[in-house]
Amino acid sequence: MDQKNICPRFEKALMILNHRWNTLLIYQLLNGPQRYSTIKNQLNISSRVLTERLKELETEQIVLRTVIPSTPVVIEYELTEKGYAIAPVLKAIEQWSSEWVTIDIE
Repeated sequence: MDQKNICPRFEKALMILNHRWNTLLIYQLLNGPQRYSTIKNQLNISSRVLTERLKELETEQIVLRTVIPSTPVVIEYELTEKGYAIAPVLKAIEQWSSEWVTIDIE
């Protein structure tokens, strides 16, 4: 495929999704709002990287950060409408991987 014929929006979408951890973060949040610690534990990701990726996804309006005033303060992350719109694509990848991808379990 000729690079100059690729739609800039498609290219940007791939750049967002290809950024390490972003797709897994979105996939994790398809289960609904989650606290930072839950996401961190489920993905086994470093705090620094998780914070960077969540901020990036928030900037792209894919993730919404909600501060719940309590003692201590609770912060939840959830997908926006834009974030949930990627669900069919991720489900299709999930289906494809179930049928075609093999992994070596040692």
